Amino acid sequence: MASINFRKLHRQVAPIIFIPLLLTALTGVTYRLAQSWFGIEDDAAEIFMVIHQGSYLGKELRPFYVLLLALGVIGLIVTGLTMTKFFGGARPERPGAKLDFRKVHRIAAPIILLPLTVSTVTGVIYRVGRSWFKMPKEVGEVFLNIHQGEYLGDFLMPIYVFLVGLGVILLLVTGINMTGIFRKRRQPKTDGEND
Repeated sequence: MASINFRKLHRQVAPIIFIPLLLTALTGVTYRLAQSWFGIEDDAAEIFMVIHQGSYLGKELRPFYVLLLALGVIGLIVTGLTMTKFFGGARPERPGAKLDFRKVHRIAAPIILLPLTVSTVTGVIYRVGRSWFKMPKEVGEVFLNIHQGEYLGDFLMPIYVFLVGLGVILLLVTGINMTGIFRKRRQPKTDGEND
C-alpha cells in the first residue's frame, strides 16, 4: 500500500478551492461588517450572502457548493496538520530565516485552525441540514449562530468574523504563492537572440 504524500495533496487541492474560498471569506466578512458596523439592511447585504453560499448556482446546487467547499477546506486542514511538527511532517526551520510566505503560512495556520474548523463544520451542517434534511429552523439557527460567532455578543461577533476571514485570506494568499503558480517562467532563448 503506497503512502499518501499529504504535502503534494495539499498543494493540489489548494489552487482548486482558492477562488471559491476567497470569495466565500470576503463576502462573509463583508456581509457581517456591513450589517454590524455600517447598519446596511438585510436586502442590500443579501448580495454578499448569495455569493457566500453559492446561491447564484440555484437552490438545488447551493448545498452541493457549500458541501464541496467545506470538504476542500477540511481536506486542507487535515493535510496541513500532517505537515506540522506534531505529526512529524514539518520541515526544520532554518536559523535566522527571513519572514517569507512559507513562514507567515506556518505562523497563521495554527492560529486560525480551530475557528476555521468550527466555522466550516457548523456552516456546512446548517446549509446541508436545512436544504436536504429539513432541519428545523430553530436547530439550524444554533449552527448558524456558532458559524458566525454570535455567542460572543454584538460587539465581538463582527471582530471574530473579521479575524477568521482575515486569517483565511492570509492562508490563501501565502499558500497560493508557495505553489509557484504566479512565478514568472523563464522562456528558453530562441535562435538569433543575443545574450
